[in-house]
Formats: sequence, C-alpha cells, structure tokens
Amino acid sequence: QVQLVESGGGLVQAGGSLRLACVVSGSISAANYMRWYRQGPGDKRNWVAIINSGDTTFYHDSVRGRFTISRDNAKNTVYLQMSSLKPEDTDVYICNLEIGGHNYWGQGTQVTVSS
Repeated sequence: QVQLVESGGGLVQAGGSLRLACVVSGSISAANYMRWYRQGPGDKRNWVAIINSGDTTFYHDSVRGRFTISRDNAKNTVYLQMSSLKPEDTDVYICNLEIGGHNYWGQGTQVTVSS
C-alpha cells in the first residue's frame, strides 16, 4: 500500500513562506502526476499545483507566481514552496499521487496565514 505523508505546515504571517513536503513510501519516478490540493472545512478539494512525469508544472491562477511545485525522485518526495502567503491561502494542503491509473492521498498538513 502506497502511503503519502505531508509535513511543513504551520502558522505564518502574511507575506511569509513555507515549504511543504510529501514523502511517498514507494518510488515516484514512474508517477504520472503528483499534485497538491487544498481543502477547507466543509469544502471540496481544489487543486493547487501539478507536476507530471516530464516535470511540466501547472498552477491554479490563485497561486501562480507565488508557489512552486517540485519533485526529488531520489528522495521520493514532492515539495510545494509557498511564498508571499496570504490569509486566503489558509487551508489543509493534501498531496496526491497518480500512478498506473490509481490515485493515492495523504492526510494533509494545516497551513494558517495570519493577517
């Protein structure tokens, strides 16, 4: 069973930065896509950033230019560098791995941005 564990969340002031990490229990080198989602209480999950097997990246309009997704296949880890954080970025951030037609999810890490 593939497991994903996120870390790096916390409380930060507006304008600050955080780096989230998602460690996968297996190899990610064959992953089709790795994604970061966000989810608030009672809300659906919304995608934030995506990196595909060719290292092409995609960003939601709300974070483009402020967030950067990257992957380290040797460490089986995907990162989300978050800069110029805003209070509206506050949410639980959840890692997703798509490989071989299957999707796997982490439990999420809370990001809180104070004004």
